[in-house]
Amino acid sequence: MKKILFFLLLSSSLFAQKEVKVDLSNPNSAIYTHLYFLQSDSYEPSKAAAAIYGFEGVEAEDIAIKLKKILDGKGLKVDFSKVPTDKMFSDTTGYKIGNRYVLFPYQMPEIYVERIGGNWYYSPETTSIVPELYKSIFPWHTEKLQQIIPDAGHYSFFNVELWQYLGLSILIILVIGLFFILRKIVFFVLRKIQYWIIHRSNEKINIALRKLARPIVLLLLIKFIEKFLPSLLLPLDINTFIFLALHIMQTVFWIYVFLKLVKVIMSVYEEFAESTHNKLDDQLVPILNNFLTGVVVFLGFLKLLTLFGIEPVTVIAGASIGGIAVALASQDTVKNLIGTVMIFVDKPFHIGDWIEAGIVVGTVETVGFRSTTVRAADTSVYQIPNSTLSEMVVNNKGLRAYRRYTTNLGLKYDTPPDLINAFVEGVRKIIEIHPDTRDEAFNVEFNGFGDSSLLVLVNVYFVALDWSKEQSSKHSLHIAILELAAELGVEFAFPSTTVMIEQFPEKKSLATQYNSEEKRIKDIIEKIK
Repeated sequence: MKKILFFLLLSSSLFAQKEVKVDLSNPNSAIYTHLYFLQSDSYEPSKAAAAIYGFEGVEAEDIAIKLKKILDGKGLKVDFSKVPTDKMFSDTTGYKIGNRYVLFPYQMPEIYVERIGGNWYYSPETTSIVPELYKSIFPWHTEKLQQIIPDAGHYSFFNVELWQYLGLSILIILVIGLFFILRKIVFFVLRKIQYWIIHRSNEKINIALRKLARPIVLLLLIKFIEKFLPSLLLPLDINTFIFLALHIMQTVFWIYVFLKLVKVIMSVYEEFAESTHNKLDDQLVPILNNFLTGVVVFLGFLKLLTLFGIEPVTVIAGASIGGIAVALASQDTVKNLIGTVMIFVDKPFHIGDWIEAGIVVGTVETVGFRSTTVRAADTSVYQIPNSTLSEMVVNNKGLRAYRRYTTNLGLKYDTPPDLINAFVEGVRKIIEIHPDTRDEAFNVEFNGFGDSSLLVLVNVYFVALDWSKEQSSKHSLHIAILELAAELGVEFAFPSTTVMIEQFPEKKSLATQYNSEEKRIKDIIEKIK
């Protein structure tokens, strides 16, 4: 038992005698030397100043102390498990080239150590900007504040002094007050900018701008907190936690801002798309909205990864390799996506157009990322892959200047020539005054002799491009022709066999009796309006 106790005392004595020495042989040792000798239980500024290149004595100590306060004030805590111990370490991150190591490449890339003459020091560029950085983080009122704080204010609870609690309370009150003031100001400025850009407004855009103003105000307030929080000289662990929370909130608010900005842009574009004749622009609105939303969320996610120490370059590289693998496994999807782009670039049809593409005939309803929806006349729905559709011959009847309609009207063979001429003249006049037909381009002619009727060709062009409107126009045209035929006494033929009985006594002829009086025919034609 005594031997065990002896060895325990000996090992603890040897451990206590272990001394941390100044070591500048590698980046890890140089940074550790600087920070270790400025801790409260190992405070030796002269040793910490050894990591400062180009300065000596009190001046070097002052720079070393200010550099540590800068890192503490920004809540930047060095993770020594990630700092390299290789004395020949070469930075390949792209921020600095050569034997250098950047402590916080995303937060403060201007602070780094480099190898000079076989040892590692804080670079001359870093030490030269320390005074300027210190003044920007700790303004003049920081030292004045320390001088007026009474001794009672330095009592601490949970490692935070009373004056710091008071300072945090005042900062929170200021932030709340500024929120209500800035919210109205930012909304007013956004409305002015929006009206200056598009010269109009509506309630939908105003609602989106009002929602956009709130996160912008919160971002401004976060900047305000980041500016004045270091002046409270909070401990490093607390500053690290607060700044991490602020940066997470800032990233989330930026994501929210850009998402709302996408909403505003899409609202403006949607209003513009609705004012254009091209209905394909309307279909582009949800596709662009989904695409831009995905980009904002992805970039915001990468930013969040940097806050937790994960390199976004690694994530992007992994995503690229994964993307290649996914692309190889889903070539059809990639082809469809390219086909979608080609459809929106070439615009072979619009939403609502009547098209013929192979065996598919119908109205275009939607154009998505992968496929296009076409509804046939019988209301069945076709899903055509965009890669296939972009390579097909598409007959877009929706782009016709007019809708052509051709038919043959069959009159009975015993119709007198005068009535045929009157009927043809009447149909011509009906077409001329019809509101849905071209009055300068049509044909109505006695076209020939059919098997059981005299054929009158009607070739007309409707100005309405919509299919349902065309059917309505045909209806009104047909009714007008039927009314004309009834007035004139002209009958339409149909395939039949007529037996004429004229030799039996007291039997009258079954042939149609026509009234070809010239004045009567003229009056009927003139009555057409």
